[in-house]
Amino acid sequence: MLHHLSIAVSDLNRASSFYDAVLAPLGYVQVFADDEAVGYGYAGGGDKLCLKLADRVQVPGEGFHLAFAATEPEHIHEFHAAALVHGGQCNGLPGPRPEYGAGYYAAFVFDPDGYRIEAVINKSE
Repeated sequence: MLHHLSIAVSDLNRASSFYDAVLAPLGYVQVFADDEAVGYGYAGGGDKLCLKLADRVQVPGEGFHLAFAATEPEHIHEFHAAALVHGGQCNGLPGPRPEYGAGYYAAFVFDPDGYRIEAVINKSE
């Protein structure tokens, strides 16, 4: 359904260092970068997430979060660990989430700007 999503960041270097680290275990890489933006997706493809440098960042409230698809539970653990090392904050340790479905396994963090992000496997789908 979605082609790509862009979010505003206050410090492009800090944000790209964070997203480089947390998205690598999930198989996503930088697909472009310039002085104003950095795009992430699959190698050789277009951007699915774009970080755009902004003077003012207003993070959406609790109803908004970004969920990145993972393929293995260890990738979710690596995502979470990388987030904590690169300026993120824990918002839910890696593990099963039976309240979301029998095959739901995820970790939740806040990125350095305060966006809620998640790495997830959902075998319930």
